[in-house]
Amino acid sequence: MVPTELEQTTGQGRHRHGRPFTLTVRRGWNRLWRLISLYMPKRLYARSLIIVIAPMFLLQSVVAFVFMERNWQTVTQLLSQSVVRDIAAIIDMMETYPHEPDYANVIRIAQDRMQLKVDLLPPDPLPAPGPKPFFSTLDEPLSAEIVRQINRPFWVDTVGNSKIIEVRIQLENKVLRVFVRRSQAYASNMQVFLLSMVGTSLVLLMIAIPFLRNQIKPILTLAAAAESFGKGQPMPADFRPRGAEEVRRAGFAFIQMRERIERQIEQRTAMLTGVSHDLRTILTRFKLQLALSGGRKSDIAALDQDINDMQSMLEGYLDFARGEATEDTGLFDLEAYFQKLGEEANLRKRKLTTSISGDSEVRVRPRAFSRLISNLVGNAFRYAKTVEVNAVHRRGTLLITIDDDGPGIPPAQREDVFKPFVRLDEARNLDASGTGLGLAIARDIARSHGGDISLGDSPLGGLRAAIKVPA
Repeated sequence: MVPTELEQTTGQGRHRHGRPFTLTVRRGWNRLWRLISLYMPKRLYARSLIIVIAPMFLLQSVVAFVFMERNWQTVTQLLSQSVVRDIAAIIDMMETYPHEPDYANVIRIAQDRMQLKVDLLPPDPLPAPGPKPFFSTLDEPLSAEIVRQINRPFWVDTVGNSKIIEVRIQLENKVLRVFVRRSQAYASNMQVFLLSMVGTSLVLLMIAIPFLRNQIKPILTLAAAAESFGKGQPMPADFRPRGAEEVRRAGFAFIQMRERIERQIEQRTAMLTGVSHDLRTILTRFKLQLALSGGRKSDIAALDQDINDMQSMLEGYLDFARGEATEDTGLFDLEAYFQKLGEEANLRKRKLTTSISGDSEVRVRPRAFSRLISNLVGNAFRYAKTVEVNAVHRRGTLLITIDDDGPGIPPAQREDVFKPFVRLDEARNLDASGTGLGLAIARDIARSHGGDISLGDSPLGGLRAAIKVPA
């Protein structure tokens, strides 16, 4: 069956307008979720509290609304209906027996049987309506019942005395004033209900908060242990897997991973130590044989230089492969180290300016950190005349910037020079030995401390090397 032109147009309209609408809704939802994520707490403990409190608050709000809408209003309406019925009965008795002096029996019956305090006032005008109470639901049912059952001019005061309600009814030649206890006209269990809800919530929170804190503490301990391992620091002595089963499994997996890594490092270190010893022995034997060969000095000098280059390259390879991960952490004095850099700058006839902001002592692996700085500063000395070294130590972070007025490195090659065995073809090479490992070793040391190195443009016109590590 071929669709009509109208059906084709309608179908195309749905297809054309339906997809943009879906995309708009999706984008709006994504934008709302990003906004919520922006203001959500970042810590697990605070988010866990929200997970506990939000459903509790939502549930109690729904329960309170249902109770207010169904139970409380219904009970209040029935009570107000009963009170107004008693007042209407009093008015009927007064109108049935109009000649009774002062209506003493009516007043007595109202007080003894109906628990209403009744008196008669002169036929003055009723007071002006008072301010509307905050909870209008307390005033509306009673007023509605007076209109429905009595249908005469009236005035109601539910704001004055918190325990008493005053009602005035305009009669033919007098005003009937009735005092009613609030509990007779309105449901008095609303406050008890709200207090019970708040009290129950507080009790649940008092139980949930310590429980959540106890469950999250093992996760924080595991995170601290992993962070210390990433910085090359020893694992806390009292660390052991605790908490829920999943957290314990993660803790045991972390301990096994750490043991495997440490075992591999020990095996690699032992192997490299043996290789280094054997190769150094062979190179030393070569140098000794050259010294005893009695050949021409020019030939011996060239061979001796080759041996020295091989030894230098060997040291670079071994240092990169071995790393400094096995060194223990300790205090490193930046001020004392900068003084040594000043002496080196004088020997190389370079201009060096240093500054320290914050504490000059940092907790790192001293030998490795010294090599990290010396690699970068030595490179600056090699290619520049003016070098500035600035250290900022605050809020658990150490930032060291090394600026020079050398030729610099093109932005496209700044990440490539961090790769092992990469050497620049430009005027500047960051590796002293020519093996292409200088900057790779420096970044490896920085990352083993939980930080990193970045390269950028220097205000002096050359290269800026920035070291950022937690300390």
